[in-house]
Order: sequence, then structure tokens, then C-alpha cells
Amino acid sequence: MIRPATPRQTTAFVLVSLVPGATVQAATFGDGALANVAIAAMAAVAAETSVAKLRGIAPVDILRDGSGLVTAALIALALPPAVPVGIVIVGVLIAIGIGKHAFGGAGANPFNPAMVGYAALLLSFPAALAVWPDTTGTAVDGVTGPTVLDAFKHRGGLTVADFWTPARGFGAYTAAAWEWLNVAYLLGGTALVATRIVDWRIPFSILASLSLVAAISYDGGSSASLGSPLFHCLSGGTMLGAFFVATDPVTSPTTSRGRIYYGVLIGVSLFAIRTASTYPDGIAFAVLLGNAAAPLIDRAVNQRTAGAA
Repeated sequence: MIRPATPRQTTAFVLVSLVPGATVQAATFGDGALANVAIAAMAAVAAETSVAKLRGIAPVDILRDGSGLVTAALIALALPPAVPVGIVIVGVLIAIGIGKHAFGGAGANPFNPAMVGYAALLLSFPAALAVWPDTTGTAVDGVTGPTVLDAFKHRGGLTVADFWTPARGFGAYTAAAWEWLNVAYLLGGTALVATRIVDWRIPFSILASLSLVAAISYDGGSSASLGSPLFHCLSGGTMLGAFFVATDPVTSPTTSRGRIYYGVLIGVSLFAIRTASTYPDGIAFAVLLGNAAAPLIDRAVNQRTAGAA
């Protein structure tokens, strides 16, 4: 596959690569997912235009690369389809205004803007973000299982075999099909790797480290089990985060070896947050932690390389 040559082409390809996941998400949880994307896109354009005027820059100069649309799409796809419109807009405004332009705009932001916006919403509106529809389109309680990860965390005395096993098939738990959703994002992410838009080292090291720590801690499926490697890779926002979020070239390390360390940090942090904190997923916090460590990782790798020379 040929790598897109311009930032605009790259943005377009990233958006196209999100289509398989967005399609499965809409088919599984309802058209609200696509409505969120449309609302977030309009909010992003409005936010970028407003910031451009405040900074005395021509709006077209900020809107040209389309990076704000990618940020909007990532936030929208991370949110429940029935979330209030105001929450979608607030998330985009925080992502664009604070996550991106407060640091100088595209290329200068140390943290992934989409995850800045999503993390802010997660901390501010936890109840609203916990309500996902089941396969019939009926919203379920945020504690009893809006997502497969939350349901797993609060499964009580159920063993892993009672709750989820590969033998039961994809989407076996309430037919929510989180497994198929992750496979769809994996498909789109593979296209990004094939075109070299993203470095394979980041998603590979995230998934490998997540699988390794899950395998080490897996006790075979008792009621106290922390989940198998396959369960963690095919649940929540794993594939979306590994391929579309953590791979942001602005907020990830620039060195090849550093990208592997960065991915390992995110993978291990993701497992720790899922199993030891009150947050059932935690992909946003894991990525933001990796973003914060990226400059230090590059510095350490460069110093080690210089010392070995």
C-alpha cells in the first residue's frame, strides 16, 4: 500500500480506517454513535475557527490538515451513543482548546488532545459515560454492566468461564459484540500500519505487554481472575487506543526503541488500571501517562545510544 503524501491525505486515510470500527459500533449500539461523530466534527470546526480568530491566524491555516476532525472522531467513538449532546461538545472544546491550542497548536501539544478531552469528561461526567445500550437498544445500569469490562469487574462470584470464554463465541456476553468491535478497529489499524502512517512498534508493544501481564496473572478462570490475554485485547477500547490514539506521532517517542518502551508502558499501565482501579477500562489514562513519559523515554534512549557509540 502507498503511504499518503500530505497531512491532508494522511488525515483522510485515518478517518477512512476508522470506518470499519464505526460501522460495527453503529450496528451494535445504534446510530447514536454516528450522530456523535457528526456533532463532534461540527464542534471541532467551530472550535478551531474560534481559536484561529483569537490567535490572529487565518482559520484555513488551522483547518487545512484536518487533525481536528480526527480528534473529534476519536472522542465521539469513545462516548456512549446516547450521551447528551452537550457532553460531546464540551469534550471537543476541551480537546481542541486545552489539549491542542493551549500548547501552541498542532505539533506542539504534549498530550493527545482526544484523550485530554475524553479523560476530562470521564472525570466530570462518570455516570453519563457509564450508560451504554445493550443489544436491544435499551440502556442498562452503569454498575451492572454497561460495557463488558465493567460487567467483568462487578461480576461478583462468577468465574471467567461463567462470564466469558472463547468457546462461547464472539459477543457471547449479552451479544454486545465488543470483541467484534475490537476486531474491526484492528482491521482499520492494520491498514495504518501497512501504509506506514503509524509505526507497528507501538501497537505491537502495547498488545504484547498487555497480553503478557494478563497471562502471568491469569489463574485459569476463577472468580478472582483478572481476565485472560484474549479477553483484555478484545474488550473496551484496546484496539482503538493501540492503533489510533497511542500512535499519534506528536505525542509519542521519536526513536524506534523508545516507541517500544512507550508501548510497553501503556500496555502494563492499561492492565493495572483495569484491574486495580475503579475505572473498568483506563485506556485514556494509560495513553496520557505514556505521552507524559515520551520525552523522557527518548532522552534515555538517545543517551544510551550516545554512550554506546
